[in-house]
Amino acid sequence: MFRYAAIGLTSALALGAGAGAAHAEVKFGALYPFSGQLALLGEESARGLELAVEQINSEGGVQGEQVKLVQGDAVDNNQAIGEARRLIAREGVKAIFGTYSSSRSIAASQVAELSRIPYFELGAVAEKVTSRDLGYLYRTNPTAKDMARTIVDMIVESVAPELGMDPSELRIGIIHEDSSYGSSVAEFENKYAEEAGLNVVAEQAYPASTVDMSSIVLLLKEENVDVVLQTSYQNDSVLFLRQADEENYDPKAIIGGGGGYSMEPTAEAVGEDVIDGVLDADFTQYNVNPEFAPGVKEFVEDYKAKYDSAPRSGHSLNNYAGAMALLHAIDDADGFGPDEIREAVDAIDIPMGETAAGYGVKFGENNQNTRAKMMGMQWQDGELVTVFPEEAAVSELKLQD
Repeated sequence: MFRYAAIGLTSALALGAGAGAAHAEVKFGALYPFSGQLALLGEESARGLELAVEQINSEGGVQGEQVKLVQGDAVDNNQAIGEARRLIAREGVKAIFGTYSSSRSIAASQVAELSRIPYFELGAVAEKVTSRDLGYLYRTNPTAKDMARTIVDMIVESVAPELGMDPSELRIGIIHEDSSYGSSVAEFENKYAEEAGLNVVAEQAYPASTVDMSSIVLLLKEENVDVVLQTSYQNDSVLFLRQADEENYDPKAIIGGGGGYSMEPTAEAVGEDVIDGVLDADFTQYNVNPEFAPGVKEFVEDYKAKYDSAPRSGHSLNNYAGAMALLHAIDDADGFGPDEIREAVDAIDIPMGETAAGYGVKFGENNQNTRAKMMGMQWQDGELVTVFPEEAAVSELKLQD
């Protein structure tokens, strides 16, 4: 699919992807947390964008110009704002792609809005990202609401039947990191749990930087929680799983909300004996029915060829799928002005099942992709496999009572 040799991420973002000196270039910003606590998933997300740009450039670029990605490091909210300003004022980017972190996306996209620069969010899930009535912000990925809906549906339709229990009999505990990401997912988990008649008996927020979750484990044990829902990043995912194991806390099910629960490094950090059986709701991952997600196998092959490793999570895939839809649309625009880009993006109409992430792309209210969906996965024998919904699954959900 791609015709360019593998080079490092930083070099590609600094130099452009496959652009020759004789070609005209158009600059787009790549604003992600490349350093700091969220760097691992930030870089993984950016790799998907980079692969999309390489493919577009191999096909002739956008409107005949090679795309050059200019990196911005959104290590925290303040730096995300500063980097957005730099990308727009000093680098002259025509649009910004990013950003993975909801809080950083919210901060940086406000800068882009004031400058009338399109901001394309490919990975942040908090509802607030697209609930601010911004005209130049578009989000291709599914949201916190989708994640919570998937988790509750999975409990009702798969977890409870597998355990031989009525869903209302299960004692649910919700724990989450306290930024806009975790808080947004938890809000909708409570909402949909109540609508489904689920019994939420415990809820606890915590800072993602926490170094001790023993008190939360104790709370869950004291409340006899059967099913734990954790919305987290990688470090706090690992911390909870380790401390729950150390305290011999073995609930009937643990369901992660994206972040660390989808990552190979998390499984490596806690070990297969701890991660096996753990469930997860997140973006489309790689062990998915290829008929549901056409092109996913080719994406994995190209990722391995470029980075000499398997993808570390589905964040790269979803950034790739969203970026491809947007870049093809911009290619059809009448120029690189903000309103020309908006008009082209507004016209995107990709049906379900026609992207490598499985979902389609069509923007609705607040420029949110109305066809983006989450999937349900489970760690089985050291691999994260899709188990929900049925049309995307490659294995059955398995639990031990």
